[in-house]
Amino acid sequence: MLKNKTVAVVVPAFNEEKQIRLVIDSMPSFVDRIVIVDDCSRDKTCSVVQECIKNKKNILTISPVKRIIATKYNEADRVVQQMDDVEHAFYVPSEVLNKNPETERIILIAQKDNGGVGAAIARGYKWCKDHAIDCTAVMAGDGQMDPAELISICEPVVNEGVDYVKGNRLIHRSASVLIPKVRFFGNSVLSMLTKLASGYWRVSDTQTGYTAISLKALKSIDIHNIYRRYGMPNDMLVKLNMAYCTLREIEIKPVYRVGEKSKMNIGKLIPKVSWLLVKSFFKRLWGKYFFRDFHPLFLLYNFGFILILLDVFPAIKVFIALLRRETVTYQSLIIFMFLAISAFQSIFFAMWMDIQDNERLYK
Repeated sequence: MLKNKTVAVVVPAFNEEKQIRLVIDSMPSFVDRIVIVDDCSRDKTCSVVQECIKNKKNILTISPVKRIIATKYNEADRVVQQMDDVEHAFYVPSEVLNKNPETERIILIAQKDNGGVGAAIARGYKWCKDHAIDCTAVMAGDGQMDPAELISICEPVVNEGVDYVKGNRLIHRSASVLIPKVRFFGNSVLSMLTKLASGYWRVSDTQTGYTAISLKALKSIDIHNIYRRYGMPNDMLVKLNMAYCTLREIEIKPVYRVGEKSKMNIGKLIPKVSWLLVKSFFKRLWGKYFFRDFHPLFLLYNFGFILILLDVFPAIKVFIALLRRETVTYQSLIIFMFLAISAFQSIFFAMWMDIQDNERLYK
């Protein structure tokens, strides 16, 4: 525990039989529960974890959240509890393999189908939410995250009430040397797109999975709707922003060459996640700035997009004339320039308003 607050670490694992023991054995003592979610591994990951469970002593008892007793004033709370009950159907089918999950420190959840890293984390989040864990961190099952840095990730959640804390490898002095160039480039591209889509304009290292989240934040989003694959960190930021959750980034070390084997394909990841972020941007724009709390930037963004669409035909006409070395009419040029300047001016004003509106979410 930290400051009398319960702490759990969700560890998504897929074919990590060689690394998972290292992750478990190096977990700091203040962690109350290590929630291993095996994503239908084809190796002996589950067997290794089960062996670790047998060798660990029982600790602090953590029971599921108690059922709400009905009164005439708590119908809303009962509806939320019913929603939590039925959402199990939306997760990848899974089974808790522990005999005594209330007292065993290591919790092993085995997914029956391979759902992806996002699906595994979501299932771990669900267990922690159902057991009212105050602070839930995420660490990879391949040993790429330094356990000594976990306390700096969790403390803002426990001590200061920050909703979501992300590790940032890019601001560490060694980042340009240790992080593979392809990954560094891919991370930079996705980070730029994530700023626009999520509204967290200060976030830098969007792809790191070393995070901690408060119980309040877990309850404020639909965990089962988190993107199931490697775009999960980006989708998570969008959902948290729409729920007005506060954010902080903490400097962490980039860790490589500890025996891990990367399962990430940057060439496939960037297009998929980019399309996810485009859809997420419009979802956030309409959900947060129109339906929940109307903001002028909603009008400015949409006005800019409409002007860009209207400018397509004048732009084609001007460029075709230039390619054919024909004289561009004054009228065509004026229409093209007016629509283009007006569109980008409207979009840039909307971005500025978006940045200003989200300043309150940084702690």
